[in-house]
Amino acid sequence: MTASSSRKCGTTAAALNEACFCVSLDQVALTNALSEQLGNPELSELLKSRCPHVFAARPVFVSPSRLRQVREVIQAIERTVSLPAWREHALDSAPPIAQHNPRHARGVFFGYDFHLDEDKLGLIEINTNAGGAMLNVLLARAQRSCCSGVVGLSPGQEWPGGFEQSILHMFAQEWSASGEQRPLRRLVILDESPQAQYLYPEFLLFQRLFESAGIGCIIADPADLAFHNDCLLVHGKPVDLVYNRLTDFYLEGDNCSALRSAYLADVVTVTPHPQAYALYADKRRLVDLTNGRFLEEIGVGQQIRAVLAQYVPLTVPVGHGNAEHLWQNRRSLFFKPVSGFGSRGAYRGDKLTKRVWEEIVGGNYVAQSLVAPGERRTVADPQVRPMKFDLRAYAYAGEVQWNAARVYQGQTTNFRTEGGGFAPVFTLGEEEKRAGSTEQWSHASFTFLLDETGAVQELPHPLYLALVRAEKATSTLAGKRFRLADWYVAMEGNHPSKVIREWYGWVAFNADGAFHPAAGFAKDSESVGAGNVDATALPTPEEHRLINHLLFQNH
Repeated sequence: MTASSSRKCGTTAAALNEACFCVSLDQVALTNALSEQLGNPELSELLKSRCPHVFAARPVFVSPSRLRQVREVIQAIERTVSLPAWREHALDSAPPIAQHNPRHARGVFFGYDFHLDEDKLGLIEINTNAGGAMLNVLLARAQRSCCSGVVGLSPGQEWPGGFEQSILHMFAQEWSASGEQRPLRRLVILDESPQAQYLYPEFLLFQRLFESAGIGCIIADPADLAFHNDCLLVHGKPVDLVYNRLTDFYLEGDNCSALRSAYLADVVTVTPHPQAYALYADKRRLVDLTNGRFLEEIGVGQQIRAVLAQYVPLTVPVGHGNAEHLWQNRRSLFFKPVSGFGSRGAYRGDKLTKRVWEEIVGGNYVAQSLVAPGERRTVADPQVRPMKFDLRAYAYAGEVQWNAARVYQGQTTNFRTEGGGFAPVFTLGEEEKRAGSTEQWSHASFTFLLDETGAVQELPHPLYLALVRAEKATSTLAGKRFRLADWYVAMEGNHPSKVIREWYGWVAFNADGAFHPAAGFAKDSESVGAGNVDATALPTPEEHRLINHLLFQNH
């Protein structure tokens, strides 16, 4: 809503993450997007019951310079992995299946996960079957924004529709790379007990997307597959391509026997595939990426080595030889199992007990230098609270397709935090470069309180900001409930010139005068209009005239 010395949310991504609450998830738009996407309003209920904390209430803001650094890291890794010596080294320590040529498929939905704060960016993990892409398409369609300087979702304003098209193009590329000339006819989304998976609703979204492009799509368990007459079958039907969501990265389980046989016989395209995991996502690759001497020996150029040294936190294998040193320095380290995924078995060093430490030393772990996650302050009745976030860049062939964040509390990312979950990433315009300068911004947001008598009062910015941060209470408003008007205004110099948009909702103050940003919001979706404006909080014509007078006569 408002921040900085004038009435705007902030001049930098850090300031917006600290104090902006006017960009938010529009639940009505989300429900509509789900209905339009699937033609099935029941999916909205499935998401709510299966994934109650999958969508964060607020977006995350990331500066353009940070996003450029993310792309630079990803491209540096791509160039490193393309070296024959890297491939030979990585595949030498992997199971034999990783050495099988995957029909030239690259692997879909690589996820590069970063921690970032004001001072540092660090790659914490690479995933080769990153989930959440289609959920982020929905999320992008349900955002309400009124912030000055925010130019749009990252990476581009033609999205999220463009992201869906890039997904289809990516799978088409995987299919054509396999040497196939005929159209892709049937695709299987594969996971163990898929209907029981947390992200099963996303599988349904993918299924609808593929079917809308004329590609048959079946969601299946590995046990549903059969290998017969040099053909992979699902429910008796031939399969062209498997979109692999399994966490059995090397297809070692008994239930993967049919898939494994078909893959090794080169009769099906599997993406992502075992070789991609060995080259990118095995945690030992983080050790290699931070071993300067090794990188130089295999032919990585100085410029790329510098990028990797700057943005990939130092990672070392844990063993009995360095156990004492790592234990002494554990507070600055994060420990991950080599074969782990989804933060399972991962520990912050400052939270370790001696019992867990003994398990780590003997359990094939790596230790990574700790990089602090970003922080996003978010509204949670009755106060504003800090949340952590990481940044996930979805990439294909070294190019970023989409950026998303995961907002959470606790040691690691999770989908159990109220107000947390996937969050869209907004980036800023050129105004960010003027942060700290004397140049005036071109837009501002003004807030007003309307009481039951029809009186209107402006809520001064310093007081407003202190209230929403729970840093101050005000006895003059104690025990009262108001309608809140938030007007986003174009500015000429220091003076309002034109109202761009208006928003209305309810707020209340407790007996101590503490601010409740969400208190009193209508819960019935029928009472909520476009952009989450609460129809019960709309001003009368006279109140609207008074707001206009306060805005244009007093500023």
